[in-house]
Amino acid sequence: MCKKRQVIFLMTDTTRKDMVGCYGNKKMSTPNLDMLAAEGIRYENAYTCQPVCGPARSAIFTGTFPHSNGMVTNGVPLRDNVKTIGQRLSESGIRCGYIGKWHLDGGDYFGLGKCPEGWDEEYWYDMRTYLDELTEDERVRSRQSRESFRPDFSEDFTYAHRCSDRAIHFLGQYKEEDFFLTVSYDEPHGPSLCPAPYNKMYEGFKFDASPAFRDDLRNKPLLQRLWAGDKLDASEDEINCASESLSLFLGCNSFVDYEIGRVLKLINEQIPDALVIFTSDHGDMLGAHRLFSKNASAYKEVANIPLIIRGGERGKVVNAPASHIDLVPTIMDYFGLPIPKLLEGKSMLPQIYDTSQSINDVVHTEFTRYEIDHDGFGGLQMMRAVISDKYKLVINLLDKDEFYDLERDPYETDNLIDNPAYFDCIKHFHGLLINHMNETRDLYRGYQWSMRPWNRDYVPDWNNEGFTRQRENEECEPRPLDYDTGLPMTSAVRSKYLYEMEGKK
Repeated sequence: MCKKRQVIFLMTDTTRKDMVGCYGNKKMSTPNLDMLAAEGIRYENAYTCQPVCGPARSAIFTGTFPHSNGMVTNGVPLRDNVKTIGQRLSESGIRCGYIGKWHLDGGDYFGLGKCPEGWDEEYWYDMRTYLDELTEDERVRSRQSRESFRPDFSEDFTYAHRCSDRAIHFLGQYKEEDFFLTVSYDEPHGPSLCPAPYNKMYEGFKFDASPAFRDDLRNKPLLQRLWAGDKLDASEDEINCASESLSLFLGCNSFVDYEIGRVLKLINEQIPDALVIFTSDHGDMLGAHRLFSKNASAYKEVANIPLIIRGGERGKVVNAPASHIDLVPTIMDYFGLPIPKLLEGKSMLPQIYDTSQSINDVVHTEFTRYEIDHDGFGGLQMMRAVISDKYKLVINLLDKDEFYDLERDPYETDNLIDNPAYFDCIKHFHGLLINHMNETRDLYRGYQWSMRPWNRDYVPDWNNEGFTRQRENEECEPRPLDYDTGLPMTSAVRSKYLYEMEGKK
């Protein structure tokens, strides 16, 4: 009898890595995720592809970067020719269920309530579907944080609980089949609704003192100083202070761990050999570097996300860089399916089964803008970053660049971009970043990313690097035609002047 191939992908919204106890913060109560990590692999240096909800999810569920799939900001949909993992797996006869926040259809925060192609309509349950279950009064209550403190407030009312209920039903129904199930909680994202005892579990909580709270943002991008606003001159105690909103946010984080535990309990009892993946779309600054929420930043608080995988080696920690971009190829590999050429990540499966194997030397994250519906949040902020386990280079196209020595400066307070002692290292990482932009056909690439104030020897060229880079088509599609010949292309990457040069021979 063939072994069943079953994957459960669990995701939360806005869970910082240090909000999960197994990552070292013993003040955090997340016993179910801690146990999952003890039984699997915990990735220390996993990064989101863009620290904003929609773009982050676009990479997670398509295996392509936001600049490739078109979802460069909240409020826009995926491009029509972009396939999700649900489409890819269902085309091969694998049942795919999606329960929870979607945020990829270009609708408002709650979505359109319409099941996309590739997913089981019976179990489709985005946030619009949840709101449609409620009365108008209940809808308003579902968006009010203070609702958590009503004496009669129940977990049954929460989106998390209803998502878990549906996930448990799905698993019970299809436990004898191959399947891919996503359970995408909106929690602990605001309004952070959670019942007792979670609603008061973190009353009076403050983070430990840290150099990150004392960063004065000198020698940092102007955007960050504007983002800090009236916190720019505040004391550490004023920034890192106990508040009801922080307490409820962390309480909701523990509450969603409880809800995840309900799903894990059934998995452990009935399908213990399933591959289980947990992550979050991005984090939150929560006052680090005097900043709150998220934006065009590669700081670890927003970009370095939790990633836990159970189904391979047990009780291991991987320090090598990891990325959300690798999840789709990993899942396809697990199901024994060929990995399309246009996917921009690599399968992590060899590393899951043998953590001594290396998958990435560096990973990449980016930013274009926060939200298409708002003219605030800094507006257009073009950022590309390349990150290893030791260094982080951030190119802020319209602002000051950043370079951090993560071993010497784990809190990322000392921007070394103008330090001549690091120039060769910066140049090396810059080359990796430019190469990545080219290889992924970054829509926004150009000489401006190389013509930086610290890169004084660079000479700009109208033709940039002089190559044309056609999209690597799906294996089932006709081969794209070469502009110069009208014939099927033989090489996706080639000199713009290839035929001109050949004609002069």
